[in-house]
Amino acid sequence: MKTMLFTALLLVSIPNIAQAQDIDATSGLIKNPGWELVNANCSACHSTKLVTSNSGNRDEWLATIRWMQETQKLWQFDPTTEDIILTYLTNNYPAIKPSRRAPIPEHLMPD
Repeated sequence: MKTMLFTALLLVSIPNIAQAQDIDATSGLIKNPGWELVNANCSACHSTKLVTSNSGNRDEWLATIRWMQETQKLWQFDPTTEDIILTYLTNNYPAIKPSRRAPIPEHLMPD
């Protein structure tokens, strides 16, 4: 039973491993649809390491883009370009679960 479970888990994870290994040597971006557009737009202002070291859901990535547009002079994207960029970022650098436990509620803290 353990062997079957291990094999099943291995088979499920193989596509993700293969996908993660297809990385552009220059930018470090995962080479999936939209990566060239992300590379062209993001690396115009900063290293793509800033992209690959972050993660988020679609709303978090959108908030990051809006912050850059409002404070860092990032240009406005047409709706199609923005959708491709957000889809790429969300699919390839998704939100990760926090590895730390939630803070202890104040009412449970010692006096």
